[in-house]
Amino acid sequence: MRTEKEIIKKIKLLKQIKPEKKWVFLTKEKILGKEPLFFPFLKPAFAGLLFVLILFGLSFTSLPGEPFYLIKKLAERGQTVFIPDEQKPKLELELANKRLEELSKIAEKNDVKKLAPAINEAKESVAQATKNLVKSKKVDKEIVQKTLQLEKKKQEVEKVLGTKITEEETENPTKLVAKYLMEDLENRTLTEEQKQILEKAKEYFENGDFAKVLELLLTIGQ
Repeated sequence: MRTEKEIIKKIKLLKQIKPEKKWVFLTKEKILGKEPLFFPFLKPAFAGLLFVLILFGLSFTSLPGEPFYLIKKLAERGQTVFIPDEQKPKLELELANKRLEELSKIAEKNDVKKLAPAINEAKESVAQATKNLVKSKKVDKEIVQKTLQLEKKKQEVEKVLGTKITEEETENPTKLVAKYLMEDLENRTLTEEQKQILEKAKEYFENGDFAKVLELLLTIGQ
């Protein structure tokens, strides 16, 4: 009969025995199933895709002056490449409204470091929206509404900042849309009431109150 010391010695010897790698893999395969051949190639690709998605997710909420803002801007500008020219004025107005919304958030927080880049982004975007309106020279109800939204937001931001988003000598989008809309209505058959509204709108236009022009002329189209 083996003594206790002999049994302990045998156990220590067994611990020193290491199984062959081939046997380990075969045993793992039997228990867990065979691993697909493509899986080793999928893991780095999936990790890369996940990384890109995270970057885009972070960029969508970023503001001017923040690290991921450029990705957001490039993604938005990329939209203009794939849409028809007649749709570009609406998209540019939407983007200009976003830039003003970003500027408004930064102004409310009084984030001085981000203020200058945010103002530049807003100015550039409003200028781009103006260029597209000049190019198309066409307006509809949706464009008028987006322009009116832009003008109101611009006035709010300018009041907070104490500075102009559009220069005095530069035609702003609100002025252009008001002008094009009045010209279009003048070539239509209007009721007496609509004619009076149009004449009133012209007075506001001469006084530089372009937002009021759009508010009045929207009632004609309703």
